[in-house]
Amino acid sequence: MRPYSQHMTPALDTAIASVLAALQEVEEPVERYEAFRLAEAKLIAEFRKGRAAIATELHDGRSWAQVGTLLKVTGSRAEQISRGTR
Repeated sequence: MRPYSQHMTPALDTAIASVLAALQEVEEPVERYEAFRLAEAKLIAEFRKGRAAIATELHDGRSWAQVGTLLKVTGSRAEQISRGTR
């Protein structure tokens, strides 16, 4: 298994900084708080979908136990991840 690509790190850092800067532009504190909360919820939902797709892809030709080993979780947890559950 290859480690996380170092070439993606600067792009990811730039994207995160851009999102944070956009959120910081909201002047009113309560509105800014709400913007952070909504952005967090969207990111969590999208990450959940992404992890589900990865787990499903890994399951092709493998048991859930094998997928779990690859993801460093139990087989049951790997299956849960594939369904997008918490």
